[in-house]
Amino acid sequence: MLYPSLTWRIDTPEKELYLTFDDGPIPGPTEFVLDTLARYSAQATFFCIGDNVRKHPDVYRQVLAGNHAAGNHTFNHLNGWKTSRERYIQNIDDCRTVLTQPGDNVPTQPTTLFRPPYGRITRSQIQALAGYRIVMWDVLSVDYDRKLAAEACLRNTIRACRPGSIVVFHDSLKAEKNMTYALPRVLDHFSEAGYVFKRLQA
Repeated sequence: MLYPSLTWRIDTPEKELYLTFDDGPIPGPTEFVLDTLARYSAQATFFCIGDNVRKHPDVYRQVLAGNHAAGNHTFNHLNGWKTSRERYIQNIDDCRTVLTQPGDNVPTQPTTLFRPPYGRITRSQIQALAGYRIVMWDVLSVDYDRKLAAEACLRNTIRACRPGSIVVFHDSLKAEKNMTYALPRVLDHFSEAGYVFKRLQA
């Protein structure tokens, strides 16, 4: 894997999966995810866009209330390959601020989890983020591809998972159709197979 120092999966023989959700919090999709996870007593990790936390602090509050982990996904969903190191780090700092100070009556959850949007990050940016655990993935649901049939999204995700997999879904409007179909079925399939769903640790 490119950049082996980053976290791509969790090394474990146990039947564990690490579901992650990018690009929220968004009213509707994020709330669907939270309700679905709760039905399976599943924990997950939400990589949040700072501007969405700013706009929807009530939805972010629900993420934390569900005992899920929150991670930094930049403030404006920046592509690291197209962004200077200085601007990129400042955008991450802006997201960190809103994650730790998201508004009145919203609990704080300081986090050192970070996922680069699009998975695109440079070596110099990685070096500048030495205080973060940078989380990638080994299973990408591709739920955001509107040309991909929902059944194919589900089938491909199930086939790719193994113990310790970090799985990417998106709690976004773009991914909503495929995600709302695939997520409950993934949870059902792996619950029946004896898996548990855990949040990532910083």
